[in-house]
Amino acid sequence: MPNDLVSPSLEQPRPPFGEQHQRAPGLESALDPRPRYRADRYRAARKLEGKAALITGGDSGIGRAVALLYAREGANVAICYLPIEQSDAKETRTAVEAAGTKCLLIPGDLSHVGACDDAVERTVEAFGRLDILVANAAHQRRKKSLADVSDEEFDTTFKTNMYSYFWLARAALRHMQRGSAIIATSSETGIMGSKELPDYSATKGAINAFTKTLALELIDRGIRVNGVAPGPVWTPLNPSDAGLSPDKVAKFGEDNPMGRPAQPEELAPTYVFLASEADSSYITGTVIQVMGGETTGG
Repeated sequence: MPNDLVSPSLEQPRPPFGEQHQRAPGLESALDPRPRYRADRYRAARKLEGKAALITGGDSGIGRAVALLYAREGANVAICYLPIEQSDAKETRTAVEAAGTKCLLIPGDLSHVGACDDAVERTVEAFGRLDILVANAAHQRRKKSLADVSDEEFDTTFKTNMYSYFWLARAALRHMQRGSAIIATSSETGIMGSKELPDYSATKGAINAFTKTLALELIDRGIRVNGVAPGPVWTPLNPSDAGLSPDKVAKFGEDNPMGRPAQPEELAPTYVFLASEADSSYITGTVIQVMGGETTGG
């Protein structure tokens, strides 16, 4: 295992990183340093034994880290990703299978309703059930002003980030039973806004509201719905943002109170917590902030 993927201590990579940029959606294998996702200090307790999870954007970043921890907790995992991300997806599958569970690869573009329906049906066909949905896939592109947001870009951002969450949840609820969980990846931008990400921030705010609303609807069915709002995280999302120059990528996360971006392995345990009835049976309609010291009452 490459040394930069191992995290035996509390020390995590800090900027400045090397100046770099990728064409969207980017590949985790091309990032320097490589994002840490293995969570070597995490101790699993088989909290998700026999469960089946569908994770969008599971090829890399937060999604990959969540897939691995779910596998270590005993769940079979299906991951969705764009076809161009196949090489990253295969690495995730290798990690999941090494943890002792199954991993189904589902390439497709979730900005189309058919791909969302297909992902759910393929997961149920493969595993016979669907207990956990993690709506994590996202598109972002920084702009200098609102005038730079085209109708096409606005549409793409909403369909990838928000519509897919709606479509996936609707499809998943045809199969989910009492004790299931839906978890959405929000963002600090959905709480505090971001002047360079008006469309992306708007989708994350919509995700927060939809999460709370859906949670209320599903209480009687015993299905919990929550979100996770990360601060800056070292994943392919930002280094492949066409509006973020290589020199700014090198400084990514340095303005955070912790002086660095999170590593994916630092986010993943929150998704385990929210998926586990043993840990969070009384939590629904909540967006948990994992923002490295950024504070807000929202």
